[in-house]
Amino acid sequence: MRLKSAGNLLIISLLLFSCNNNGTERLDVHTDPLILGKATPIQLNQDSTAIIIADFVLEPSRIDSISNTGGLTQTLSDDKLILTGQQKNPLSVLTFWSSGLGESVMLVKSSKSTIGFTYTGLANEVKIKGEFNAWNANSNTLHKDSDSFRTQITLAPGNYQYLMVVDGKEMRDPTNPDSVDNGMGGWNSILRIPRADESKLPLIKTISKDPLTLQTTNPAKAVIAFWNNYLLPEEMVQLNGNEIKVSIPVSAKAEKRSHIRVWAFNDEGISNDVLIPLNSNEVLDDVSLLTREDREAMVMYFLMVDRFKNGNSANDKPLKDPMVNPKVNFFGGDLSGVTQEIQSNYFQSLGVNTIWLSPITQNPETAYGKYPNPPTTFSGYHGYWPISSSKVDHRFGTSDEMHELIKEAHKENMNVILDYVANHVHELHPLYKEHKDWATDLYLPDGTLNTERWDDHRLTTWFDTFMPTLDLSRMEVVDPMTDSALFWVENYGIDGYRHDATKHIPEIFWRTLTKKAKERITKNTGQSVFQIGETYGSRELINSYISTGMLDAQFDFNVYDDAVATFARNEVPFSRLTGSLKESIAYYGDHNLMGYITGNQDRARFISYADGSLRFDEDTKLAGWTRDIEVRDTIAYQKLSSLTAFMMTIPGIPTIYYGDEYGSPGGNDPDNRRMMRFTGLNKYEEATKARAEKLIHLRTQNLALIYGDFEIIEETANTLILKRSYFNNSVIAVFNKSDASVSLNIGLSGGSPNFYGLVDNNLVSLPPYSFDVITFNN
Repeated sequence: MRLKSAGNLLIISLLLFSCNNNGTERLDVHTDPLILGKATPIQLNQDSTAIIIADFVLEPSRIDSISNTGGLTQTLSDDKLILTGQQKNPLSVLTFWSSGLGESVMLVKSSKSTIGFTYTGLANEVKIKGEFNAWNANSNTLHKDSDSFRTQITLAPGNYQYLMVVDGKEMRDPTNPDSVDNGMGGWNSILRIPRADESKLPLIKTISKDPLTLQTTNPAKAVIAFWNNYLLPEEMVQLNGNEIKVSIPVSAKAEKRSHIRVWAFNDEGISNDVLIPLNSNEVLDDVSLLTREDREAMVMYFLMVDRFKNGNSANDKPLKDPMVNPKVNFFGGDLSGVTQEIQSNYFQSLGVNTIWLSPITQNPETAYGKYPNPPTTFSGYHGYWPISSSKVDHRFGTSDEMHELIKEAHKENMNVILDYVANHVHELHPLYKEHKDWATDLYLPDGTLNTERWDDHRLTTWFDTFMPTLDLSRMEVVDPMTDSALFWVENYGIDGYRHDATKHIPEIFWRTLTKKAKERITKNTGQSVFQIGETYGSRELINSYISTGMLDAQFDFNVYDDAVATFARNEVPFSRLTGSLKESIAYYGDHNLMGYITGNQDRARFISYADGSLRFDEDTKLAGWTRDIEVRDTIAYQKLSSLTAFMMTIPGIPTIYYGDEYGSPGGNDPDNRRMMRFTGLNKYEEATKARAEKLIHLRTQNLALIYGDFEIIEETANTLILKRSYFNNSVIAVFNKSDASVSLNIGLSGGSPNFYGLVDNNLVSLPPYSFDVITFNN
């Protein structure tokens, strides 16, 4: 393998392009691609960036040479490519060459800056905690400098909440007057690092499909376009003023699904990224052509198997232990119940196309753990205490019933993804019993228990004393655990995973699993294996696990938390939510696959915050145990529908937590895991479910909501207007979170409202606590 100079890239890329006699553009491509799937853009560091080559190229031995257009110095070090220096432009291209053909990855210049923090006052020790370090004060200790304490942190543009920790006491930064409500009864300091001015960026809009034409809002200095992972030469990407014309290569005709991706930049910064799906060599314009392999089109439904439906009472085996409170015993839900609801069209009527199952592997037969009020131990009804990584828990069903569930889902063009637990096992798991040294240490060097140390010991902490965390930094542990994960794809045909406790697992595990999945499944069958992780923490930490060589996405709990606060609390302005969403898009991209949830098994139900049953500053787990929580203000149903509408109209993968479609109430775990109700809904629940169904169908049946450009048109404290556009198809979502009716000017006429709104020319009238989704087909 050799390293080419930047100049060689242009010469060879031109040689790869040619025209047939009839003028059809041809792009020479590998019959066996170097890069499987859409390559994730690489965010460069300020000084040097280490790229693990196998993250992108499955067989690095095939690479003849590597080049880049950014003028960066390239050095090979074992399995890594080291890029050093500063590229002049915001975007450049890295290309891997094999047999004279190149496949490329976008390089994005760092926009980070170094920020100084100072504390002046009497103190022995000063630390800082915030969104930039996952609220882990031990990550940043200020150093004593004469009469003050100082530190520097390198941060990307955005807004960051934080606190000083002075001799163990949390306080706002005395040098920063800017503060924000933390949503839990207190206040945090907030640091605001400006982003590029959107009004000056060359934002790209899709205009025409034939010929493929785009338009920028401001002049672009350059445009970069890819077909799959092939950089399109200048002859195929014509920039004329604000108009961009892209030629679709004839090679696309041989592909059922491929993609055009386009970026632009000017002196102000980088545009949005545009993703255009192709059906053969034509722009896709019919949702009926989408399949379950089109990940951007997924709408997930997360169900806890034990709490969904009891389809086979013969496998009901709750623990017969008086110390187990009935709330945390097995309820009887099983795989057969899920299959029955596929067969009865429940999921199809709701509109979702991807079922996410809670873990189904064998859990212990006896109780573990303790809770003080009321005193109880717990069964493993939830599935997160595996004593086997490959056996179906008999209380959920049989191997045959799992096969039947997958078969029925696939018949309906639905995905099934499985919640997989790799971070830890139960102490009865054979792997731990035979290899106790494969676990991390339960005790830290200072003698304290290494349990629930989520941030300061996140890669070694145990969740409880009976759940050993595996040392997944060691390949002898990684290999059997990644094989166990792939067992479910290779033997059952599941479509992917939701990975539990992602941030607690070293990156080598994710790289190994993804590489094996591509080698053993994607390369042989063409099926991609979708992987979405669970990480609570900063966007920097979350994004560090998302790349071509690791996970496809994670759940965006930062946006979820801000959405809950915004829609549930009248005093929280929309700017909190839109600022959070902009920050996520800046990190994850305009066409990310992040999960945007209505709720989950670890959070109190949104509707119980929205109706005032729960306070944001209380222990919602204790509330769920000690209070009978039901919906006490019916306005909360409308607020829940607004939350659902928001998740269905932004980029990413919307995810319904079972029961949220009708407004199941509850405190935190286990009260948020009540049995699913299919009948006996009251009129408010029926209306909420009907709105959810309509919203989900709008999402899955409208290409603007799947692949469209995204804009925040207008926001005030209590109103919000969002727009998605895909060529001649536009959708505008409007929200009113106030207790008064409003009229909003959406700037377009002729649209069709679907919910509360009344449209008169450009004006939409919304009643209190409502929303609408207005569709246009111009």
